[in-house]
Amino acid sequence: MATSEYLRNESSSRQEAPGPRPLRIAGRHSGVRQSAVAAALMVANDVLMILGAFGLALLLRMQLAERLTTLLNGRGSYWATPADVFYLGWFVLAYILVARRYGLYNPVPVSSGIHELRLVLQGCLNAGLLLCGMLYMFHAVEISRILVILLVMTSSMMLCLRRAARRHARFRQFEEGIDLRNVVILGTNQLSCALARHIEGHRRLGYRFVGFIGKPGSPVSGEIAPHRVLGGLERLRALTRQHFIDEVVIAEFYPTEEAIQLVQDARDLDIDVRAIAGYYGDLTTNAPVEYLGIFPMAALHRRRPRVVGMVAKRAMDIMLSSLALFATAPLLLVIALAVKLDSPGPALYVADRIGKRGRVFRCFKFRTMVVNAEKMRNELTALNERDGILFKCSNDPRVTRLGRFLRKYSLDELPQFLNVLRGEMSIVGPRPPIASEVEKYELEHFRRLEVMPGLTGLWQVQARHDPSFAKYIELDTAYVENWSVWLDLKILVRTASVVMQGTGI
Repeated sequence: MATSEYLRNESSSRQEAPGPRPLRIAGRHSGVRQSAVAAALMVANDVLMILGAFGLALLLRMQLAERLTTLLNGRGSYWATPADVFYLGWFVLAYILVARRYGLYNPVPVSSGIHELRLVLQGCLNAGLLLCGMLYMFHAVEISRILVILLVMTSSMMLCLRRAARRHARFRQFEEGIDLRNVVILGTNQLSCALARHIEGHRRLGYRFVGFIGKPGSPVSGEIAPHRVLGGLERLRALTRQHFIDEVVIAEFYPTEEAIQLVQDARDLDIDVRAIAGYYGDLTTNAPVEYLGIFPMAALHRRRPRVVGMVAKRAMDIMLSSLALFATAPLLLVIALAVKLDSPGPALYVADRIGKRGRVFRCFKFRTMVVNAEKMRNELTALNERDGILFKCSNDPRVTRLGRFLRKYSLDELPQFLNVLRGEMSIVGPRPPIASEVEKYELEHFRRLEVMPGLTGLWQVQARHDPSFAKYIELDTAYVENWSVWLDLKILVRTASVVMQGTGI
């Protein structure tokens, strides 16, 4: 069979195969892509390091002043003045802009640790030069030049130490399979195969190889197993949804027109596109050469994350979950004790749930059912009040007496604030499904897994008792596509009303 015919048959067989699509779960420590929140946290960490370096510079200047009083024309006040703080802010802003220009906040890790430290030092020196230029322009003779020199030196030291520690921590995460970027390779030639082997053999690069996308009419290397070819380029949209693709790497030359169309599709799908350096010189004239391991790359498209909104959402999650856990700590202890006294078994129910982009995490709830509830579920199929793959019945015999009260006022979900604090859930978002539900998902259902699961969401406040699975998916998809901080706030206000009414079942 010709290669092109094989690819066409493989693609059509995948599209027309009946029955539920296979589950694509990335594992307990899996592939959530590095998000806008991570980039913003990197900026925040750098700001904190520079502020700490400024404090250290002040202490060092005081120590020098005690030994060099004659050179400094006597003793004076060596604490920070308002002018010092103003120019410190300029130094911080200058460093962030330079570091961003050097790619130190990019989602793709810098390939070499030495290269990253060199860029950090270069960024500090450039920021120092910009600070000196500002002092010269404003004739700021009252600013201590010794303090400026010490600030540049201490900032360089602390930022380099922070980057080295962060890089070591990220390598440990990558080796455990955490925060890896899911990548597919466009091409099935020898170079594509070599790139795939390099990615799979070097986990510290921060990538998880998903498979190959075949080019129509192009031969498939004998070293590539047939099941590793996921189909043709026409299946990119489906593959992105099903495998949570972060990046496409072009390792076999495609016509420029097709590459441009791929970039347009990538914008719609919110994924990155890179190509082997030299393939598309006209499209990558001003793009710097990047490295995926030892392979030189040029970026054709980079997604633009909603940094401000995502940081605001995460900050709100941390603040509200911390306050909730602190305020309800006595209530949590009382409920835990009551659950233990009400029925045999542990106070907490801990179970695997599917989170953002297929990540499996341990979800916490107060136990509201008898200990063997999972084994009894098959016997209660006739009592199911939901359609589709959901299961719910208002008179569930597995629910304990106390459990009914806890469910009515959603008190059983209070421990999930710990999941929010750990970054596994958000306050607002689609509810986290169980694996058996996700196994039955159609392709369009995976859309709800593209965001962090939440304690409450549109479905909970608009259609909590609606038995329709289609409505459930519709509202979750609407939340994903229309998300904003303002929408989260409106859902929180409506959630408070729903909880107070005791409409839980």
